[in-house]
Amino acid sequence: MDWVSIFPVGLLFILMLLLILKRQHVWKSHTKGNFPPGPRRLPIIGNLHIMDMKRPHLTMLELSKTYGPVFSIQMGPRKMVILSGYDTVKEALVNQADAFAGRPKIPILEETGKGKGVIFSDGENWKVMRRFTLTTLRDFGMGKKAIEDRVVEEYRCLGDTIEAQQGKPLEITLMMNAAVANIIVSILLGKRYDYEDPTFKKLLTLVHENIRLFGSPSLSIYNMFPVLGFLLKDHKTFKQNVKEINAFIKVTFIEHLKVLDRNDQRSFIDTFLVRQQEENGKANGYFHNENLTAVVRSLFAAGMETTSTTLRWGLLLMMKYPEIQKKVQDEIEQVIGSNPPRIEHRTQMPYTDAVVHEIQRFANILPVNLPHATTADVTFKGYFIPKGTYIIPLLTSVLHDKSQWEKPDMFYPEHFLDANGKFVKKDAFMPFSAGRRVCAGETLAKMELFLFFTSLLQRFTFHPPPGVSISDLDLSPAISFNIIPKPYKMCAVSRS
Repeated sequence: MDWVSIFPVGLLFILMLLLILKRQHVWKSHTKGNFPPGPRRLPIIGNLHIMDMKRPHLTMLELSKTYGPVFSIQMGPRKMVILSGYDTVKEALVNQADAFAGRPKIPILEETGKGKGVIFSDGENWKVMRRFTLTTLRDFGMGKKAIEDRVVEEYRCLGDTIEAQQGKPLEITLMMNAAVANIIVSILLGKRYDYEDPTFKKLLTLVHENIRLFGSPSLSIYNMFPVLGFLLKDHKTFKQNVKEINAFIKVTFIEHLKVLDRNDQRSFIDTFLVRQQEENGKANGYFHNENLTAVVRSLFAAGMETTSTTLRWGLLLMMKYPEIQKKVQDEIEQVIGSNPPRIEHRTQMPYTDAVVHEIQRFANILPVNLPHATTADVTFKGYFIPKGTYIIPLLTSVLHDKSQWEKPDMFYPEHFLDANGKFVKKDAFMPFSAGRRVCAGETLAKMELFLFFTSLLQRFTFHPPPGVSISDLDLSPAISFNIIPKPYKMCAVSRS
């Protein structure tokens, strides 16, 4: 019997022992300096015993009912402050943006990324890399017609691949990941891949698996207690996957270096390498290979996974609510007809735009956001929060805030429509987070979501497979760092 197989039994024994100790001695909430209140904690594990490790956001939502919109929990040795509800999250991320713009150190990411890149880095490194990333993405067409043309090319390829199935049941995860990934890959590498390219498929699989692993209870426990690594296996798989992704990126930028022309920069990597040469020999420079690898890896993952996941939720919801699917198709016929969807059509299609926004709100794919940290001591809502405190802005509490949404727990496109059927923006629509750490690819993601979704519903009607009724369609998510739909099959019936 190996350690991995006996670990659950051992953990259960430790928890039982600690629950016995609870009767004799319980850690009280950290109240020094008026720290936010929270549930009583056990020695060593803190509040681990009350957390749903598969769905921690659900436990946090329940706790907010008792302790209010600002409260604390302890996961292992780490104290966290949870921010719940639209008003509270906005106050922190927007009104006090600088104070809440840090990133905490997460063991598995420190070991694999060394605090480099743009998404999980902090301090001056983060500022330099984010500024470079935003500028370079814009230079390569993010939000412009050049990148829109690439999305149009890609949604045609995806549509043709789906049509080749001739309405037979298909599982769309890999091809959807490939189609969406090709957009960010065209910027990062200056090329696109065929969906069946073995290297591309391997990359997609590695990234997809790591995002699933990052939300697993096993990796969460590892991040709290790295010393228990010998009992766990998921962190080893995660590290090996990162190693393989890094190897691909390194080979790629070496190839780009061989033909680099500073007067003809064809990709994000080219632009980074030019800056690297300009900084050559400069002390404390930021344009080194570790940052290049980390930035490319994180942009590839973020640029693929969130948009692809949202679109897969969208198609599942269209099968679940065929009357909404029909209304979208009616609007497509009325406004676009058989012409290729373009971003200019969005303002003429309020219902479709509302449906896309509601898919994002309802799917709620990053319920706990990415973690933040305070960059200085801060007094917030009457509480003292020290510098470096781990902050969780609970996005699910914003996207399902009863004070902001008429039917927060239902799929209801009318959340984004006024009485006259015109599209209405909502301040509490924060799927991309807000403030200093707002998603760098938000503009690109919005374009992709509208164009891919509209083009798919223009070409196909989506049905459950034979033998599966609408009531059988399961909207409960799979276990992952982000909220992804459970694997499902669908039939895409051509409308031509």
